[in-house]
Amino acid sequence: MPMFVDTTPPGQCIFCKLVAGEIPAARVYEDDLTLAFMDLGQVNPGHVLVATKRHAATLFDITPEEAAAAMQTAQKVAQAVQAVFDPPGLTLLQANGKEGDQTVFHFHMHVVPRHGNDGIALSWPRKEPGAEVLNGYAERLRAALA
Repeated sequence: MPMFVDTTPPGQCIFCKLVAGEIPAARVYEDDLTLAFMDLGQVNPGHVLVATKRHAATLFDITPEEAAAAMQTAQKVAQAVQAVFDPPGLTLLQANGKEGDQTVFHFHMHVVPRHGNDGIALSWPRKEPGAEVLNGYAERLRAALA
């Protein structure tokens, strides 16, 4: 994730200010539930953020309707990015919590056009716990979903 520190005072949200029009933004698209705007920290031309209009800190705080709207907006924006910038790849990124590398605590997704050697690294160590452990994890998740 980018080295960004949100300096908005406690109790205020920079994205809420942006949604309300209190601070400027290069707006790309909006509907009733979402707003898409250019990321100030463009990693590659066409890097866009898709945020919910209603303040919700993380994925766990948005409604199913907001989740669907955010993904639909991200897809629309990604198609526009593909048409305009023609990147050879594209990454959607959504982070939750400090340990998840979230830097602005208002739900948003990054739509990032990708190019070879663009400085973005999305890799992690494979731990391969084995089939028995994976089946145990799946069983626990199925129970939580029931």
